[in-house]
Amino acid sequence: MSSPARIPATSLRAQAYESFQQQIVQANIHPGQFISQRELMQLLGMPLGAVRELIPRLEAEGLLHTVPQRGLQIAHVDLKLINNAFQLRLLLEREAAVRFAASVSDADLKAIEEAHLQIVRRARSGTIDDSLLTDATMVDWGLHDLMIDACNNELISDVYRINSLRVRLIKLEGSTLSADVLLPAMEEHLWFIDALKQRDPVAVAQRITHHIESAHRRVLGLPRPEMPWSLENLK
Repeated sequence: MSSPARIPATSLRAQAYESFQQQIVQANIHPGQFISQRELMQLLGMPLGAVRELIPRLEAEGLLHTVPQRGLQIAHVDLKLINNAFQLRLLLEREAAVRFAASVSDADLKAIEEAHLQIVRRARSGTIDDSLLTDATMVDWGLHDLMIDACNNELISDVYRINSLRVRLIKLEGSTLSADVLLPAMEEHLWFIDALKQRDPVAVAQRITHHIESAHRRVLGLPRPEMPWSLENLK
C-alpha cells in the first residue's frame, strides 16, 4: 500500500496565510486581540508547524506581534496605522485606476457598472440585510482588487493585499459597510465608474482620490466630503 501524499510545507504556509486573511475578512480576528499559537492553529484549521512558520511573516507585515508573557497580539488600530494605510492605498490605487481606465474593455465596464446598479436596486427596493451587505462588500472590494491586478505586477499586488488586510482591520474597528454607508459607497463608485467609461484619466484620478479620502474620513469619524454627483441622477 502506498503511503498518503504529503502536502509540501510551502503549500501549508500559503494555506495558513490565506486562512488568516479570511479570518480577518470574516471578522473572526479583531484588532488588538490576544491569541495563543494553539488558538490560532484551531482558528485557521492548520497544523501547529504551519502556524509557527506563519507567525514571522505576519510580524514582518505588521499584522501581528509577540508580547512578552502575554502571547500573540493582532495589530492594534491607532491613528498612525489608519493614516499610513490610507496614504499607501491612495498611492497604489490612483496609479492603478488611471492604468485601468486605459486598458479595461467596454464590456467589462458595463458588467462592473451593472453589478453596482443591482446593489443599488436591492437597497432601494427592500431591507438592507446582512446578505445584501455581504454582496455589496464583494462588489466594492472587487473593483479595487481588479484594478490593482490589472497592473500585472506581482510586487504591487502583494503590497496592496497586505495593506488591504490592514484596512480591513481598521474597518472592523468602525467602518464596515453598514446600512447607512452602503448607498453612499455605491454612489461614489458609480461616479468613479462614469469617469472610467469616459476614459478620462484626470477625472479618474480625482474621483478615486475622493472615494478613498471619503473612506478615510469615515474611519476618523469626520463628515463625508461633498459629492458633486448623486444616485438621483440614475432615475
